[in-house]
Amino acid sequence: MFRLWGKLFKDNRLLKDTTICDDSRDTRTHKIFNALDSICYEFDLGKPIWLDATIEEFKQHSKARFTQDNFIESIEFDYLEIHVIEED
Repeated sequence: MFRLWGKLFKDNRLLKDTTICDDSRDTRTHKIFNALDSICYEFDLGKPIWLDATIEEFKQHSKARFTQDNFIESIEFDYLEIHVIEED
């Protein structure tokens, strides 16, 4: 079971969160991208851009924050955080 937790924060307060579960046989990378797509769809957001700093943070901690710099359109929250909470 692969689970990714997505959270929206504004002023250090949690606005929304969701957990995406994936039992498919996809690669870890595909599971992460698919889960992020699902989170963005659920929160009605555009897809964020993976900057080099975001990729490095995710590689080190299995957690990443997407701020205004990662989005093309303007956002009404401080950041979207994703965190891998369970892997096979």
